[in-house]
Amino acid sequence: MSITNAEVGSSDLDSKFGARRGAGAKRAFDITAASLMLIFALPAMFFIAVILFSADRGPVLFSHERIGQNGKRFRCLKFRSMVVNSQEALQRHLEMFPQARAEWEATQKLRDDPRITPLGRFLRVTSLDELPQLINVIRGEMSLVGPRPIVQDEVVRYADQIEHYAAVRPGITGLWQVSGRSDVDYDQRVQLDSLYVREWSFLGDFVILLKTVKVVIMRTGSR
Repeated sequence: MSITNAEVGSSDLDSKFGARRGAGAKRAFDITAASLMLIFALPAMFFIAVILFSADRGPVLFSHERIGQNGKRFRCLKFRSMVVNSQEALQRHLEMFPQARAEWEATQKLRDDPRITPLGRFLRVTSLDELPQLINVIRGEMSLVGPRPIVQDEVVRYADQIEHYAAVRPGITGLWQVSGRSDVDYDQRVQLDSLYVREWSFLGDFVILLKTVKVVIMRTGSR
């Protein structure tokens, strides 16, 4: 099965990791494309930074430790879209609303997330909060396309398929992003990430990048 027409449920785990082929060319493309995109995005990023700082005088960027290729940890960059005391706000919300706790445990996402500011919600639904990750790509910590970066607590959810995730650099976008994003449950996300790695091709990456534009414009699965 090709990643361009993926169906969740494929389980041919004996196939070799497709992403190991052409790794050098994929990296060269990442550096070139991300550098050009960053240059064009700088005016918008500066404007966003000014608005964020003016809103509450809090940090403009948010960095969180994520698991990268071969298990190497790195600081994943985003424009801050949450209140400053986000962890405390999350814990209070989960303690007060059992349904929210169940949703969080199932997907690590919340439809009604109390941590997100009004400006942050706009940045998220438009995916503008992820523009700083172009810097992660240039640094070699991420790729333009790949599994979305996970935190340590999510490793257990990948079980024996974590080797697929760790075989490649995590991506700004990926097969999960264009297959429903937050509307897809976590088990399906793991299968999609595994499928992407096993069936990697340049054509597949190109199709995912094109589909990402549509997903962002339509705001499909964004929260």
